[in-house]
Order: sequence, then C-alpha cells, then structure tokens
Amino acid sequence: MIYWQIFKTFFKIGLFNFGGGYPMISFIQNEVVLKHGWLSNGEFTDIVAISQMTPGPVGINMATYTGYAAADSVWGAVLATTAVCLPSFIIMILIAKYFLKYQDKPSVQAVFKGLRPAMIGLIAAAALLLCDGQNFIDGKSYLIFIFSFFLVLRYKLHPIPLICLAGLAGIFCY
Repeated sequence: MIYWQIFKTFFKIGLFNFGGGYPMISFIQNEVVLKHGWLSNGEFTDIVAISQMTPGPVGINMATYTGYAAADSVWGAVLATTAVCLPSFIIMILIAKYFLKYQDKPSVQAVFKGLRPAMIGLIAAAALLLCDGQNFIDGKSYLIFIFSFFLVLRYKLHPIPLICLAGLAGIFCY
C-alpha cells in the first residue's frame, strides 16, 4: 500500500511541478511532511541539504531519498524517482516536436514570461517553509548565510568551495 501512495504522490508532484527541483521543494514538503507524515520537518530539512550537495537534480534526489525514507526500502526510492520523472518524460516527448515550430509565437513567449515569476515565488515559499525557526535558524546561521551570500555576490564563488566553507564555519560555530 505504501508503494502505491509513494508512486501516486510523486507522480502528482512531477506532473504539477514547473521550473525544476527548487520549486518542487515546497510541493514535496507539503505532501510528505504535512499530508502523509512520512518525514518530520527536521528530517525533510536534512534531505533538502543532502539533495543539494549530491550530484544530480535536486528534485529527483529529494524524491529518491524521501521514497527510501518513507518505505524504508530501495523499492520506495526507485518508485519515487520513477514517478517524479515519468510525467516530464511523457510531456516532453509529446511537445518536443511542436515546440520548435511554435517557440517564436507571442502567446508561447508570454506563457514562459508568466511562469518565471511564479517559479521565483515557489522557490521563496520553499525557503520560508524550511526556515520555521525550530530547526537551525539562529544568529550564527544568519551570519553564515550573509557571509555566503556576500561571497557569491561579490566574488562569484563556485558552490562547491562555498559548501565546504559553510561546513567548516558550522563545525567552528557549533
């Protein structure tokens, strides 16, 4: 029964998600933490962090880790990963041949211009949901955030050294 719920949940997430893995975070959190209770908010925050650090798309990594945690088996991970990818795969096959033909149409361009701010809003919503004040937000965390933001903005620091520096700062601060 849990396998069917995992497949159905992640198929729905994959079907109604636009803009990549980061907007998917709030959808996944709503389903697996709030609706189904498969993970606690702290476990979900850990999965987000691990998914961002491991190679591959964040949304797919999150589906894999969440499916494994929910079913406590590799089959849960396989089902969640397959289910979250399947809608995009089907849709891309169906529209690929038509997009090149119609991509210069004003109505198609207008749709994409409307989707961009919505994706930014979904990313912001995911960040706000993760910052609930109970897990990790304190003065030291804010300092690490501000310093990381400054390094990216001013020096265009690559994410890998930034992750290592933030990890070292976490070891030093905590």
